[in-house]
Amino acid sequence: MKTHLNLTTCDLEASVAFYRTLLNSEPAKHYADYALFLTENPGLELALSFDPHAKGSEDVHYGIAVDTPDLVDEAIERLKGASLPVDIETAQTCCYANQNKVWATDPDGRRWETYYVIAETETRNDENMTCCQNPQGEVASCC
Repeated sequence: MKTHLNLTTCDLEASVAFYRTLLNSEPAKHYADYALFLTENPGLELALSFDPHAKGSEDVHYGIAVDTPDLVDEAIERLKGASLPVDIETAQTCCYANQNKVWATDPDGRRWETYYVIAETETRNDENMTCCQNPQGEVASCC
């Protein structure tokens, strides 16, 4: 079983480059107006469709839950290696879980977190931290 997402993008090549790095995978299909990533870990079918008028969703975010903290570290290195800006959170409580995570933003403004849950908590977020806050200080929908 895999999750399927179809996202529109106004810059297909930039999005393919971003998702190639985020997912550590090459697209199974890649045309002038469409690309498809098929990954096993995470189990995902990600279709990217070119639309010159597409705008990323700024009020939501997407995430990849990983099984070990080392996989967060690998994602950090991969994203930084591609010169993508990242936000790193270590042992932060968000959404009733203590987590390590890295945030990256795709070319259409969609925020992605790759995260590992260290422990479940009874607290929504750390003091002085707004859960799922983007770099501009706006809270994304989450949890």
